[in-house]
Amino acid sequence: MNNDTTMEFLTEKEELANELQEVEINVLLEGLYQMYGYDFRGYVRASLRRRILNRMKAERLPTITALLEKVLHEKGYLERLLNDLSIRMTEMYRDPSFFAAFRSQVVPILKDLPEIRIWHAGCATGEEVYSMAILMMEEGLAKKTKIYATDMNEKALYAAKEGAFPLKKMQQYTKNYLKAGGKKAFSEYYTTDHQYAYFNPSLEENLFFAQHNLVTDGSFNEFHVILCRNVMIYFDNELQQQVHHLIHSSLAEGGFVGFGSKESILFVPKSLKYEEFNSQEKIYRKL
Repeated sequence: MNNDTTMEFLTEKEELANELQEVEINVLLEGLYQMYGYDFRGYVRASLRRRILNRMKAERLPTITALLEKVLHEKGYLERLLNDLSIRMTEMYRDPSFFAAFRSQVVPILKDLPEIRIWHAGCATGEEVYSMAILMMEEGLAKKTKIYATDMNEKALYAAKEGAFPLKKMQQYTKNYLKAGGKKAFSEYYTTDHQYAYFNPSLEENLFFAQHNLVTDGSFNEFHVILCRNVMIYFDNELQQQVHHLIHSSLAEGGFVGFGSKESILFVPKSLKYEEFNSQEKIYRKL
């Protein structure tokens, strides 16, 4: 067999292996949905594939089918896989300019409302939730603000409820806080031990944490602000449109929605009307 024939044979073999792997991924995702109700079928495939393969390699499993077998038959294994597949990238005052714009441009409008309801959709471990709680407290709006924080991942929600974050991250979080227009010494909001920073319980008085899946669950309230930042970059176009419908229907007239720096409203259905309130920071207002 000459070199050209060998290369062609290897290419065909690799293509077949990739096709088989794609079928296995489809079966795994269908199994997760049918058995447990977690729907990852509309997630961007490249990112999802990478996370699945990483878990397969970490467990030293020969195939994705073997991974599915563990998910279906081994107690506690589902949670392990969900931690890989769900979105956990977050930090306090992530993209400080967003929070600075929110403070200077959105808050003055919110002040006229008798009650303010804010929804952090896909809150992960809650860093941005506490960021917002501090911001609203500094603006004198804490008592009339209710912040709803939801995520599909129960483990992430438990961490969010605890309000404890690695102490080593506080230096960066302090920088973000100051860039976002913070008005105090950031350290006034937490106590520490040698490992963690524990945020003051007073910040949690108007925080409500609940499990909610943007892909499969519906609207549960009407909100004046919805933050769904750096979540939809993991969704394909069809799923993005579905979630946009959910967000729009959950938003009060004149309400604000904030997306992540790498997200756009290009795929928002034309029937969903927004005005660009601050296009640079991806803040839009429902018409």
